[in-house]
Order: sequence, then structure tokens, then C-alpha cells
Amino acid sequence: MTPRNNGALLFDGVPWVERAQEEHDRFAGVLLEHGVEVLYLSALLRECLELDEAREAVTVGVAADPRLGQTLGRELAAYLSALEPERLAAVLVEGLTKEEFGPSSSLRHRMMRATEFVIDPLPNTMFTRDSSVWIGDAVAVTSLAMPARRRETTLTGIVYHHHPRFADVPKLYDPSLEHLEGGDVLALAPGVLAVGVGERTTPAGVERLSRKVFERGTIHTVLAVPIAQRRATMHLDTVCTMVDRDRMVIYAPAAQRLESYTITPDGDRIAIEGPRRFLDAAADAIGVDAVEIIHTGERDVVTAEREQWDDGNNTLALAPGVAVAYERNTVTNGRLERAGVKVLTIPGSELGSGRGGPRCMSCPTGRAPLAA
Repeated sequence: MTPRNNGALLFDGVPWVERAQEEHDRFAGVLLEHGVEVLYLSALLRECLELDEAREAVTVGVAADPRLGQTLGRELAAYLSALEPERLAAVLVEGLTKEEFGPSSSLRHRMMRATEFVIDPLPNTMFTRDSSVWIGDAVAVTSLAMPARRRETTLTGIVYHHHPRFADVPKLYDPSLEHLEGGDVLALAPGVLAVGVGERTTPAGVERLSRKVFERGTIHTVLAVPIAQRRATMHLDTVCTMVDRDRMVIYAPAAQRLESYTITPDGDRIAIEGPRRFLDAAADAIGVDAVEIIHTGERDVVTAEREQWDDGNNTLALAPGVAVAYERNTVTNGRLERAGVKVLTIPGSELGSGRGGPRCMSCPTGRAPLAA
């Protein structure tokens, strides 16, 4: 990543890579310390690439990029086919420059700068929440909206379709379908989802997902929540996340403004009601009198805006009342602690340049069920 491409790769700056790795290692360490099994996408991908059918699928997918042209695409396929699984997995995530690739007889290659990418890097794979989301015992490999991220689902799809760990997992969604991103999908309670509609997820994507989960019978209510289509609120989980059974941390200005449409099954159709205030609809769907709200900033508009930008709302609940959060959001973390939520803080000065917090950087594949 350089100042020339960080914007196209959806980062607000060029992160200090070594420090970002230290911060990510600390995040994984906190999870391990609290009994969480941590799976790395790179390791899962490498294990899949030991299989001939997985190697062929990923090679064909990458080489089919129409920007390459026929000649360079064919040469790239041959190049990738010759790599060992570990190196191939690295190239698929880190990218491959013209200089690294070597000579080619294609016009496209000849007109490229030495540092231009034949295979684009995928730094946003650190945000594993977006390219897949688990709903009950099934997984949805999503359809990413931003061009810089669309190839991520090629890698995620390889893992879910070829790794023995996930061989028998039902698949709910496909990257060829309407845009839907995992950061917009929040499990509010057993049987209840909230799905943001905005910059990344479309109304059609929510409708498709709703039909899928209703068919499986794992979800009985979906709340479609329109959110502002801008960088600061790219996903619903940058606005609010659950920190307990009926408690939510939320960006203060959004608490009154957010509305939602309630989607429920109606025979072989879906029924849609609303819009109404999101927090009221959420309370009804969860089955409580009210959802308890913990604000970022509340009356302090400047603090609320700063900490929302720095992913103060993007917490990862490890258990009811236990959440991982960036240490820099001191006001929000203090509010959570005073409300009785145990906050496990991690550094995020460099990780935050990609505009994602602990929830964005995780994709839970299984959880113990909530006790009654």
C-alpha cells in the first residue's frame, strides 16, 4: 500500500504495517485468553490450496479478470499453477506486481509500470466480518459492493467450499447475488436479525437474505435499517452493536433517527411493515420492553462524532456483558463499564486506518447458545 493506492484500497492512510501486525496479534491474543479458538483466513486458505480442485478454482477465477486480457491471463494462470500452496496463498492476498511476475508477451504487461499490480492486493481481508456471515448453522458468502474488495469472496468461497472443516455447512448466499455485506448483518437475539441498507448492502440483498433464512427456519424476523450512505457509516455495525442480551452501544445521533422495516415470513411470500423507530421495532422483535442504550457521547456531539469515526460502536461481544473494543475510545468504553459491561481493550491506532474495529475483524463461525 502506498499514497498512490491507499484510497482505492479503502484505507484513509498508509498504515505502519509492523505496528498494525502487533495490534492484530494483541487482538487475537485477547480472544485466546478468553477461550476463543482463533482461525486465520490465510492458514485455512493455504490448507485448501493443497487440494487440486481448490487450486484450479482460484487460479481460473483470478486469471479470468478481463483487465488482464487473454495473453496475460493465460500466462498468469500458468504462473499461479506452479506455486507452492504457501506462496500461492500469500500472492492471492498480498498481490503480485509486474516486476515480481516477470516477462510477458502481452500488450497489457508491456504498458504497465514495474510496480503496478498484475494481481491487486487485498488488505481488507483483515475485515473478515464482511465477506461471510454465519446465521445459525449456515454461512452466507456475501456479495461485496466495492471493486477493491470483490475478489475477497473468491478466497472466502474457496475456504467454505473446500476446507474439510466446513464441508457439510449449508450455504445461504452467493457472491453473484445482490450486494450484501456481513458488517450490515447484526444478530439482535435468537431468531432476530437487523440488516443495514446503505453504501454496501442493497434492499434487494436484504430481501434475498430474508427469504433464505426464513426457508431454513432459523430466523423469524428481519429488520431492514436504512443508514446514511457515507464513509463514516459504511455498515450498520459502525453505528451500533449488541453488548448484552438487550443492551446496545449506539452512535448517539442515530438513536432517535434510525428507522427500520420489519420483514416476516408470510407463507411462500414475505410481509413488510413500517417504517418505525428502529429501537422500538428491535425491542418488540427481541421480546423486551425496551433495548437499553449506551451512547457514544450523547450530548457531547464532538466526542460522539470522533469515537464513532474511530469505531467506538464496533464492539465484539464475547459473551453477554463482555466486549472487545479499541482502547482509544475512552468515553464510550467508560460508559460501557459504568453500565456493567466488561470492556477488553486492544490498541488500534494503525488497524483503524481501514475504518473497522474488533467486530469488523472477526467472523464467528460458532457460538455457544445463550443460556435462558
